[in-house]
Amino acid sequence: MSSDARPPGGMSGPPGWLLRVVRDQRVAFLVVGGINTVFGYLCFAVFLVTVGRRSHYLAALACAHVVSVLFAFVLYRFVVFRVRGHVLADLWRFETVYLAALAVNFVLLPVLVEFAHLPVLLAQALIVSVTSLMSWMGHKHYSFRRSSSLEESPEESPEELHR
Repeated sequence: MSSDARPPGGMSGPPGWLLRVVRDQRVAFLVVGGINTVFGYLCFAVFLVTVGRRSHYLAALACAHVVSVLFAFVLYRFVVFRVRGHVLADLWRFETVYLAALAVNFVLLPVLVEFAHLPVLLAQALIVSVTSLMSWMGHKHYSFRRSSSLEESPEESPEELHR
């Protein structure tokens, strides 16, 4: 397997089926990130309609966040990398990346809706472009990370593990 198929950011576990097929972690992350972004945006739209249109868009955002984070966690954990153990610790680390993006979203969404008078769904679409990049960087360097003593094997150096 090529070095591009190694888990990034210290993730441990064998590649999932998507990573075995595409053999490049950047492509696998892009595919899953794209799927998750579309899914999260659709969740936001559905919750916006069901929770209460314009006046409750932050409640819709919070509901969509919970659903889309769990969806993304399952995709990254089982489709890209089959990580074992540490489920709650991994979920917490994964969520902290998304909490940073959610914080940015909670600030920018009211600014764009209330002050710039953009429609809620357009404002959210613009914000997703910023928060997607934040999330990708956070997951690449932080999510599912293990201490180097747990992930090192005799034939792999720490530099190879962190590509």
